[in-house]
Amino acid sequence: MTPLMTPRKILVTSALPYANGAIHLGHLVEYIQTDIWVRFQKQRGHECYYVCADDAHGTPIMLKADRDGITPEELIAEVGKSHIADFNEFGIAFDNYHSTHSDENKTLSSLVYTRLRDAGHISSRTITQAFDPVKNMFLPDRFIKGDCPKCGAKDQYGDGCEVCGANYSPTDLKNAVSAISGATPIEKESEHYFFDLADFTEMLRDWTNAGHLQAEVRNKLAEWLESGLQQWDISRDAPYFGFEIPDAPNKYFYVWLDAPIGYMASFQNLCDKTDLNFDDFWAKDSDVELYHFIGKDIIYFHALFWPAMLRGANFRTPDAIFAHGFLTVNGEKMSKSRGTFITARTYLDHLNPEYLRYYFAAKLSNTIDDLDLNFDDFSQRVNSDLVGKVVNIASRCSGFIRKKFDNQLSATCVESDLFAEFIAANGAIADYYEHREFGKAMREIMELADKANQYIDHKKPWSIAKEEGKDAELHDVCSVAINLFRILAAYLKPVLPALTTEAELFLNAPITTWIDELQPLVNHTLNDFKPLMTRVEADKIAAIIDDSKENLLKV
Repeated sequence: MTPLMTPRKILVTSALPYANGAIHLGHLVEYIQTDIWVRFQKQRGHECYYVCADDAHGTPIMLKADRDGITPEELIAEVGKSHIADFNEFGIAFDNYHSTHSDENKTLSSLVYTRLRDAGHISSRTITQAFDPVKNMFLPDRFIKGDCPKCGAKDQYGDGCEVCGANYSPTDLKNAVSAISGATPIEKESEHYFFDLADFTEMLRDWTNAGHLQAEVRNKLAEWLESGLQQWDISRDAPYFGFEIPDAPNKYFYVWLDAPIGYMASFQNLCDKTDLNFDDFWAKDSDVELYHFIGKDIIYFHALFWPAMLRGANFRTPDAIFAHGFLTVNGEKMSKSRGTFITARTYLDHLNPEYLRYYFAAKLSNTIDDLDLNFDDFSQRVNSDLVGKVVNIASRCSGFIRKKFDNQLSATCVESDLFAEFIAANGAIADYYEHREFGKAMREIMELADKANQYIDHKKPWSIAKEEGKDAELHDVCSVAINLFRILAAYLKPVLPALTTEAELFLNAPITTWIDELQPLVNHTLNDFKPLMTRVEADKIAAIIDDSKENLLKV
């Protein structure tokens, strides 16, 4: 048994899903990655909290609600319910899930802003923007369309061309129109508020080089810091769905100002429901560990704006930000026309969510490399690893225990060295889990599963069962196999919580700790074995792709 670890206190967040659409498989890379890490920490006995929220503000939500003939509040409530339902079915176990459109977030956003303002980090000036004269509103870059000034491609957004990749100002677009009304935008002046990010250049240079970031991320941030930090526009004009800026009528916080504060607000909401103390986790001198899991596309906001805002408002900064890559499907960007832009709900209509949890775990590393969902590989891995290796151990031996020994395991673990070998692997596997090298952890676990199956193949319980006077040997062999299966279930518990729950029911023994504390089950009564997982069938994957194409037609 390893020495007792010092219990840790940890707060973990995932990026907030936007409340104007469904959760899709690309989103789930992050929530599954985070959930596995949190479940691992809890299994190790640490005090770990996982909070998240719907990102509920901004122009797109306001406009979608308007198109649907409902209020923004009604839209985000409806979307929020669907998000929570999807997360629950995928086993994402948040300790608290909230919304950025909340009293807690309004209070904290105002507090952060006023502290920054009073410390001299907020300035204002008049800027010129595109304005829709029909809808009577200023237009974000993504709501202006026209011909690319570089290659001439039609119907391109105001901030960049998807055909040639050029970046430009909306004023450079040719034949520009409002994507909302179709009217030609006019230019109009407005006063805007800015966060003076450059005030924190030295602080950010130190923070980004202090071990809080992956090497690839740190290098990218070094480039941005070298080129000089610009003022960040944190205000938007009415009409806008969000929080009004204190002492600035008809001016609203830009969604990216209050979105990360949503982490704090969700945790505040949890504190209000429990005996947790907000300041213990967020005060400047807090010794609680704080980690953010995000996609690599929002590094700028999380690794520059966010730590600067926190420091300027006298809160603590994160211990680390863990970025991951994008999801591709069959080697290509997710595509609606090819049926590979798959929502969580479409997947759930056809396949076990734990297949995807395992597949993502088997592919995830601690880098920002993209992750590919290849359906042939997906089927092969799930069928081979989970059904053919892990579950197979229990299904091969449980029948003998039930029929011959009344579901009672033998009195001793005759293969104590083999059992000890499985337990001894826990240090390496724990290290892989801790450092988000889930793919390496899964490979180690499957190597153990191979050893368990090799043990069964070598002992051949099916042959022993046919021989007279060999019941004791049969009992021992099958009992050893069941105990090895239990260790594998314990290793896989962070990844496959539902399968592990079923395994615990069969084993009649909960797995509540890390593996190094497991002792063999001897003279122990099992429950009847029920199939724990079935194979992935090709027709189910075909149905997911067909349904995803059909969803496109309904849009």
